[in-house]
Formats: sequence, C-alpha cells, structure tokens
Amino acid sequence: MFAYLLLLFAAFSRVTPHADWLNFTAVGGSLLYFGARRPLREAVLPVAVLAATDYYLTSFGYGYSFHLGAYLTTWLWYAGIVLMGAGILKSSASWRRVGGAAVLSATSFFLISNFAVWAGSVMYPHSVGGLTACYAAALPFYRNDLISTTLVAAIAFGSPQLVRRWAHAPQANHPAAG
Repeated sequence: MFAYLLLLFAAFSRVTPHADWLNFTAVGGSLLYFGARRPLREAVLPVAVLAATDYYLTSFGYGYSFHLGAYLTTWLWYAGIVLMGAGILKSSASWRRVGGAAVLSATSFFLISNFAVWAGSVMYPHSVGGLTACYAAALPFYRNDLISTTLVAAIAFGSPQLVRRWAHAPQANHPAAG
C-alpha cells in the first residue's frame, strides 16, 4: 500500500506549484521503491501515472502542445528505474544499495534526458561545446533531483527499519509514581 501512496506523492510533487529553487520531486525515489516492493507485473502503473502527469503538465500546466515522441525517452527511463528498484533493491535494501540506486537514478536521468534535449534541440549547437553547455545548464536541476531522490528513497526504505527497531527496543522500567 505504501508504494501506491508514494507514487501518488510523486505525481503530486510534480504538479503542485513550488519555488523554482526547490524543484523537489519524489519521482526517482518512488520509482525505486515501487520496483523493490511491488511485483513486476504492476510496473506499468507508475509509468502510466507519471506519463499522465507529463501530459497534464505539458498541455495544461505549461500550455504547450503535446508530442508523444518528446516523452518516449523519459517514459523508458521511468520503466528502467522501476526495473532497477526490482533488480538492485528487492532482495536487499541496505543503505549502500539504496544510496547507490538513488545516485544512479538521478545521474542516469541527468545524462539521458539532457543528451536527448541536446540531440533534438535547436537551442544548443550539435557540437561538443553545445553538449557541454546543455549539461552545464542542467546542473542545478541535477543537484535538486539528486537531493530529492536520495531523501525520498532514504525515507521510504529507512522508515520501516526505524519503526521495527523502535517497536523491538527494550522498554526501560520506570517505577510507578505514587
């Protein structure tokens, strides 16, 4: 159930207005968690929910016309991160694995999405300098995505561990006040 709630939080984190400097989304962390905690036959659900938010944001939030081809790379990345969660974190969600998956998630999105922007754009020249400029312009977004993905993944995977530890912690005996 928590995987579904986290997925809804990810969708709302994208469509809810927030300060430009914050740029917080729960997408990467929720996709990792969903992949690790739900059966692979359900993997299409998070991709569909986030694809719907892409359509909503493009058409209604930003007022642009929606072009399916512009989003295929992103949607394949969504599916890839769910698969990464299933492959890396399903059997063991140690803090090293969760941290590594969070870094790999944010970094892969940064590399793939900005390469796609550069390749399909007239904004950047199709040269090494243009590719470098495209990646440099996206660094603030990468930083925020890395922080939000790591934070969401740490909370999602770490909270149940903390609850279990607190529930099984020995209780101190306190004398009754009289």
